[in-house]
Amino acid sequence: MRNLNYHQLPKAWIKIICLILGLLISLNLALPSQAHWADLAVAEIKVNQTDVGINLTIPTGLVTQFDDDRNQQLSDTEITKYTGELQKFFDRKIQLTAGVQKTGTLTVGSGKAKTLSSNTTPNTHTTLALQYHWEQPLSQLQIHYDLFEPEVTTARCLAQVMRGGKIDNLVFTPAAKDAALINLPVWQQISSFVGLGIEHILTGYDHILFLISLLMLGGGLKYLLKVVTAFTLSHSITLSLAALNIFTLPSRWVECAIALSIAYIATENLWRKESTGRWKLAFGFGLIHGLGFASALQELDLPQSNLAISLASFNLGVEIGQVSIVLVIYLLLSYLRKLPWDLAIRRSISIGVIIMSLVWFWERAF
Repeated sequence: MRNLNYHQLPKAWIKIICLILGLLISLNLALPSQAHWADLAVAEIKVNQTDVGINLTIPTGLVTQFDDDRNQQLSDTEITKYTGELQKFFDRKIQLTAGVQKTGTLTVGSGKAKTLSSNTTPNTHTTLALQYHWEQPLSQLQIHYDLFEPEVTTARCLAQVMRGGKIDNLVFTPAAKDAALINLPVWQQISSFVGLGIEHILTGYDHILFLISLLMLGGGLKYLLKVVTAFTLSHSITLSLAALNIFTLPSRWVECAIALSIAYIATENLWRKESTGRWKLAFGFGLIHGLGFASALQELDLPQSNLAISLASFNLGVEIGQVSIVLVIYLLLSYLRKLPWDLAIRRSISIGVIIMSLVWFWERAF
């Protein structure tokens, strides 16, 4: 079989372009561009001597069997009507064990709704008050949180644990369901937020496409390090400023700007031949993406008492996920450049990215 080159394969690379564009557009339709509250629960846990109170805001889809009017929120009437069933349900899903005393007595009622920075509550969520009681003072306490939709890997519960004036932060996911609520080890909080950071970048499809577009023109290891370092420094700056509430922008503006930044970089890939100086764009647009990364922490409304640990751990997780993505992209693109029709494939990918980012911009803006 004779060797094929780019000019001898017009039909082949046209098919490849169509295939890649189709896959990218399908990915856009299949995967949400913004997760935020969709699979998110928030728990405010207050530990006292013999009692634990949990103000729990969850997607109503987790308790849809008790939503008689199917309005995606449990009313006080529905909570009262199904009190017994709700207690049995949460006894299975959220287990608090205090050493030999085992699980405390549970009562369920209406809770105080968790609000966003815009002072609104998602109309797809319900807030419940869970109260646990033990006869003896608590000296140790473990929680097993298993309130997730089956096979939804992006689901998580952001928890604040308050005890004796101290506030700690935890993240529960389908892969991390257990934690101590008394004398929390520092590593437990660090690992929670490292995991949240990794998850945030790996499920942030817009950020992934931005990195793909940045690296599409190629370049050596020195270029790769410049791009990654510039992007890391810039998004760390705005992530920290936003998490500390020093500088923030409306989330719609941020999400629209992120979509446009992707479209711009991908458009450049169609006419630009060299990657020289692109680290400057990575730094500039990274400032915007950092505000997007901060959204996960802003939803939790972290207390100032231990914000530094949570912020540093979350940022570390973002970097771990980002480096993993960049290495995979770099290796794939390096292999692609060895193929005779790599230019057609890279341009088709860029066109697909432009289409997706403009669709995201339209969704977020309007």
